[in-house]
Amino acid sequence: MHEDPLLFSIFLIFTGAAVFAGIALFARQSLLVAYILLGGIAGPWGLKLVTEAAVIRQIGHIGIIFLLFLLGLNLHPWQLVRMLREAVVVTIISALAFGVIGALVGWGFGLNLLERLVIGAAMMFSSTIIGLKLLPTTALHHRHVGQVMISILLLQDIIAIAILLLLEGVSQAGTEWEQIGKLAIAVPLIVLVAFLFERHVLVRLMRRFDTIQEYVFLTSIGWCLGMAQLAESLGLSYEIGAFIAGVSLATNPIARFIAESFKPLRDFFLIMFFFSLGASFNLPMLPDVLLPGAILATLLLISKPLLFSLLLGRSGESRNLSTEVGVRLGQASEFSLMIAVLALNAGAIGLQASYLIQTTTLITFVVSAYLIMLRYPTPIAVSDRLRKD
Repeated sequence: MHEDPLLFSIFLIFTGAAVFAGIALFARQSLLVAYILLGGIAGPWGLKLVTEAAVIRQIGHIGIIFLLFLLGLNLHPWQLVRMLREAVVVTIISALAFGVIGALVGWGFGLNLLERLVIGAAMMFSSTIIGLKLLPTTALHHRHVGQVMISILLLQDIIAIAILLLLEGVSQAGTEWEQIGKLAIAVPLIVLVAFLFERHVLVRLMRRFDTIQEYVFLTSIGWCLGMAQLAESLGLSYEIGAFIAGVSLATNPIARFIAESFKPLRDFFLIMFFFSLGASFNLPMLPDVLLPGAILATLLLISKPLLFSLLLGRSGESRNLSTEVGVRLGQASEFSLMIAVLALNAGAIGLQASYLIQTTTLITFVVSAYLIMLRYPTPIAVSDRLRKD
C-alpha cells in the first residue's frame, strides 16, 4: 500500500499517459482515446492500480473550468450575444431530435417511461470538451466556426443545467420550480457582477501591474476560479462562471497573454479528467449494455453531424462550415455522464439505463475524436498537415 495514494495516482497517470500517447501517435490514433484507455486499464475496474477515480475526476474537472475560461477570453461580448441569438433555433430543434432518438432506443430495449425520458435528455447535448479541445486556437481567433460552436454549446449547457436541477428535484419534491426560478435570476446577476468588477477593479489592477507576469497569471487564476465558485453557489455550474469570467476579460489587451499562459495548466488537468472517464466505468456491466449502447452511439454519430449541418445550412451558414461544425459536435456530452449518475442516485433510473448512457457517451467520445482528427485541424493531430494550435 502506498503512503500517498493520490501522489502515486498522479505519477501513474502522467507516466502512463506519456507511454500511451507515444503508442497512440505511432498508431495514428487520438490522444484522448489513449487517456481514456489508460484509465480503464489502471482504474478500479481494471488492474486496480488507481483507486481514487472519483478524486481524480474532481481534480480533472478544473481542466474543464480552465477550458471554458479560455474560450471566453476569445469572444467579444457583443459578438457572443449576436451568435447566441442566431443559435437558439438550431440548438432547440437539434436537442429535441436527439432526445427523441435516445428515448426510442430506450423503448426498443424495454426500459420504462422515466428511464426513456432520462436517456433522451442525456443524448441532447454535445461535448464541450471534445468539441473545443480539438478546435485550434486559430479557429477561435479568426474563424467563424469557433463562434458557432461556442454559441451552440453554451446554450446546450444552460439547458443541461436546467435538466440537472429537475433531476435533483426528483428526490426533493416541490423544489424544482423554485430552483428553475433561481436559475433565471442567477444568470443575469452573475453577468452583471462580472462586468462591473472587471471594469472598475480588475482592469485597473491589470494595467498597474501588467509588467509583472506572475501577478497577472495568479490574478487570472483567482478571477476564473472565483467566478466559477460564485456561479456554483448561485445554482449554476462552475463552467458557466468560468466562461463569463473569460468573456468579461475578452476586450482587455492582456487577454491574449492570459490565454497562452493557461494552455499548459488546462492540458494538465484535462489529462486527469479523461483518465478518470475510463477509470470510472464499470467494466463488468459492459456486456449488458454494449448492444444498445453501440446502436444508440451509431445513431448519434450519424444523425448529429447530418442534422447540425442541415440546420446551420438553413440558417445561412456555408456548406463547408455547417459540415465541419456538425462533425465536431457529433458526440454525446460530459453532461450525459452527470445526468446518468445523478438520475441513478435519485432513483429515477436503474443501473442498466445509467450504464447505457455512460457506454454510449464513451463510444461517441472515442469515435468522434478519431473522425475529427482524420478530417479537420486539431492541436493533437498525428498528421503534420492537420496539426494546428
